[in-house]
Amino acid sequence: MHEYSQADLTRLFHLSKTLLRSLVQAGYITRPARTGKTRYSFQDLLILRTASALQGARIPAAKITKALGNIRASVSPGAMLSALVVSSSGKDLVVREGAQAWEVSSGQFALPLEATRAASVSNLSRTKRNAAPVEEANAHYVRGHALEESDLEAARAAYLSALDLQSDHIEARINLGRLLHLAGELEAAEQVYRKAKIANAVLSFNLAILLEDMNRETEAAAAYREALARDPHLHDAHFNLSRLYERTQQPREALRHLLAYRRHVLQFGE
Repeated sequence: MHEYSQADLTRLFHLSKTLLRSLVQAGYITRPARTGKTRYSFQDLLILRTASALQGARIPAAKITKALGNIRASVSPGAMLSALVVSSSGKDLVVREGAQAWEVSSGQFALPLEATRAASVSNLSRTKRNAAPVEEANAHYVRGHALEESDLEAARAAYLSALDLQSDHIEARINLGRLLHLAGELEAAEQVYRKAKIANAVLSFNLAILLEDMNRETEAAAAYREALARDPHLHDAHFNLSRLYERTQQPREALRHLLAYRRHVLQFGE
């Protein structure tokens, strides 16, 4: 535990009074004493550091408070904010925990640019005959990825162009489906996911979240199970399945997946 006064917090983290008050009201940190010092845990300081970084990115206080709440509910127990990188992406916030990246508002995984670069090398090595379309499709994907910061409609158009050239461009398909989902175009997002010719754990995970939002819980559970079959280390699927089974009054299944999630946390320390 560390002792800080309100003046210390302001000096160290440069937080506005509005944001500091919001963090206290949300129960994320202890209310600082007006006189004297208050004891803060290491996790309190991590929350303050993260809030300070988000404030520096000119993200509104209300959105920062909501984001921290979603992060606390989503990250692995024990990891909390110590190993997270939070950044702005378009209209959303992206959290990176190790190799995984997901959006705060939706919980959907976002595929980073590095993933498609590795995939494009694999595609090019398979056949030189299709090198030009593959390279052009990948160029559209890279453009779409960059446009998510400033023009989501243009990003969607770029992903569509990539898929027109290479229908099995899984990264473009996943990111297009995610953007359609976030825009509320649920049926269109499902169609994009369903047309995938290549099985992929992240695609199945995002499809499961979409199906939950469409109140199709049985199908959502099947999609989460498929994601785990493709990637047994996708522990967020265990967590979401546990929550889904609890909501549908299937306590045994809920407990089974919660224990699987906790085993992963204990094993990998995430």
